[in-house]
Amino acid sequence: MNRSDASAAFEAVYRSEKRRVLATLIRLLGGFEAAEEALQEAFTAAAERWPRDGIPQNPYAWLVSTGRFKAIDRWRKQARLAAALPELAALADELYEPAMPEDISDDELRLIFTCCHPALAADARIALTLREIAGLTTEEIARAYLAPAPTIAQRIVRAKTKIREEAIPYEVPSRAQLPERLESVLRVIYVIFNEGYAATDGPALTRADLCAEAIRLGRLMAGLLKEPEAMGLLALMLLHEARRHTRTDSSGDIILLEDQDRSLWDRALINEASKLVERAFAGRNIGPYVLQAAIAAVHANALTTLDTDWTQIVALYDVLLRVDPSPVVALNRAAALSKRDGPKAGLAAIELVIQQGSLENYPLAYAARADMQRQLGLIEAAIRSYQRAITLTRQPAELRFLKARLSGLTLQ
Repeated sequence: MNRSDASAAFEAVYRSEKRRVLATLIRLLGGFEAAEEALQEAFTAAAERWPRDGIPQNPYAWLVSTGRFKAIDRWRKQARLAAALPELAALADELYEPAMPEDISDDELRLIFTCCHPALAADARIALTLREIAGLTTEEIARAYLAPAPTIAQRIVRAKTKIREEAIPYEVPSRAQLPERLESVLRVIYVIFNEGYAATDGPALTRADLCAEAIRLGRLMAGLLKEPEAMGLLALMLLHEARRHTRTDSSGDIILLEDQDRSLWDRALINEASKLVERAFAGRNIGPYVLQAAIAAVHANALTTLDTDWTQIVALYDVLLRVDPSPVVALNRAAALSKRDGPKAGLAAIELVIQQGSLENYPLAYAARADMQRQLGLIEAAIRSYQRAITLTRQPAELRFLKARLSGLTLQ
């Protein structure tokens, strides 16, 4: 294997295995700091040895083993845990633990539940999990939550400190404890998916690796708990994934929903998701993920844009607003309202949302307003709205789209 091939293979393993290796090391070594240091040492060793020896047959096991033994060796040399040497020796003698009798056998999913421990503040749970499980940067998490990066960093530090100081165990919660942690876990998985489906930064609009990771975790959750919301989240992600590759053209530029080639949508995923929505609605507890999935299913099952049942979509958004009264939901409802009742009604609804102030740094709010203004012939107002959206947008594909729309207006 030449140097270029070895480098590409190493990068591929790093992207695919980093999060899983870290989750396992956290469980085995008992803490974030030790695991993060061991992960770095394991990949450093891999970068030195793999170009010479080749990629091992099981890179995940090699990295976990190397990271763990390097941590043990470091502890011994530093004599930090002299009293625990017998335990460390036992740890070193056994590479693999026996299969767990628990339903949850995936380290990443188990770590999500640990990070979502009720002893941690709700905002800290999500920030910590996104950082440690999804590998998102502090800046990416901040943009996803419309919060300053230093605030997110403080949440993560406080969460790690609390886990360490209160000795919160890295263990699977009992089945009786699972429901109380479900909401935070599902939120984390969905934010991971959203960052993959509409990346807040980077050259590409989407990140297939994060989408795949979120769907994998979503399948584990839906299989573990036969809860409507777990099924709804999985259905929602599958419906979005079914058309992800049609959202951009060969140049990476955005293709709007109404312009996408629906014959290229993945009908197998759409059918699977539609069945999940039906099963979820058969349950008693209908929450925001089930409702969002139902909305996405209406879009996915419409043969053309003209066939879309906007009356049903607005009605579902009305219910969703009562269940999950957020400004983003209100903004999405306004966009649907414009399709049903026209841009004037849509613009009025969008203005009400923006006036509330919570979306003042949310570029999609101003982009939606600009689109309504453009359709109504309010050119000067649309220009100002597009300019505002551009100042708030960092994603290159979105920037190109907004600048093209702005350029079209200024040339009139």
